[in-house]
Formats: sequence, C-alpha cells, structure tokens
Amino acid sequence: MINKLIIFIRNPELGKVKTRLAKSIGDNKAIEVYRLLLLKTRSVVLNVSARRFLFYSDQVNLSDDWDSVYFEKQLQLNGDLGAKMKAAFNTAFEQESSKVIIIGSDCYDLSEEIINRAFESLEEYDAVIGPANDGGYYLLGMNTFLPEVFDGIEWSTSSVFAKTVGRFKSLNRTVSVLPELVDIDEFSDLEASSFDISKLNLVNSKI
Repeated sequence: MINKLIIFIRNPELGKVKTRLAKSIGDNKAIEVYRLLLLKTRSVVLNVSARRFLFYSDQVNLSDDWDSVYFEKQLQLNGDLGAKMKAAFNTAFEQESSKVIIIGSDCYDLSEEIINRAFESLEEYDAVIGPANDGGYYLLGMNTFLPEVFDGIEWSTSSVFAKTVGRFKSLNRTVSVLPELVDIDEFSDLEASSFDISKLNLVNSKI
C-alpha cells in the first residue's frame, strides 16, 4: 500500500491566521508564529516517505516555498472542516490502495518519527489518531476510506477527539492512539510546546 500524506495549511495572510493568539501578541507576531509553524511542518514532512498532498485554505500558490516537485497542490473544498477533510481523503484514496494520513500546521512538536509511527500502525490497525491538548486531534489516518468519521462532529470543540474515536468504534474499526501533542492556538500553547518564544522578541507586543 502506498503512503499518502495530506497537509492542510492556511494561506499566511495578516489578520487571518492565529487570530486567538493575535489577541495576546498582535497580528504581526501571530503571522510570524504561523510562518514558523509552516517552516517546521514543511521540514518535517519532507523527511517522510509518502506522496504529499498540500491543500491550501484560500488559493493555491505555485511559487511559494512548498516546491511543487515534492507537493501535489490543491485547494480545500468549501464547507466545514469535516467536509474539507472528507473531500481530501476521497481525493487521496480514489487512485489506488493506500494508507492515508492528514495533518495540519498548528502542531510545532509533530515529528517525522510520529508520522512514520502512524503509517506503521496502519499495518495493524484500521485507523490512527493523534490527540491534541485541546480535545481535538493533530493527525488522523485510515487504510480504508470511512467518510462517516467526519459527519456530525462539532468542530473546534473539546469533544472532537473522543467523538471521532467513538465513531471508528461504532463502525467496528480498530484505532491506534498516538501521544498527545500541543496545538498552538493560544499563548499558553506556545509556552507548553517546544516552540522557542525568544525568537519572537515580544518586548513591544501586546503580551
């Protein structure tokens, strides 16, 4: 089976990324954080052996730092997060038998080792999930497309991880759970992760 990695990113536009974080440190520092998250994510996934599908939030950028030689670039579908992810998984699964994993770009501590471990777990389990500290998840993977796991979920709530695991179990599917990591949405998340806050020079920011 072919390993396929879906990466969801936001187009880095001032005032449109890390809006909750921006309430603490301002829009300029928030977009700086997001660009560092993108840089870290890109460096990690380039070390993973897989077909890489890069899905942009608003528009596909053919001339950014995500080289089209290594990333198959597409646009996220309209709708809520569940609809977007369901469509992306459908795209990845429709070509051949695969192990498909999706990640975002909000988890500074996500490593290639964890992603590789997730792919390996799909040899034994039907699905794999990485819980985030906020009750969501930073990674989701399947070896068979199960669109039902994206339906009826209240996204951006503390119940997303638990409900998704419950959905797999209701479908009689086995699930491997990875270590919990920090999704960076608030300033406290920066502090709880391995992100080097000193890079931001916050003397003149809101914090």
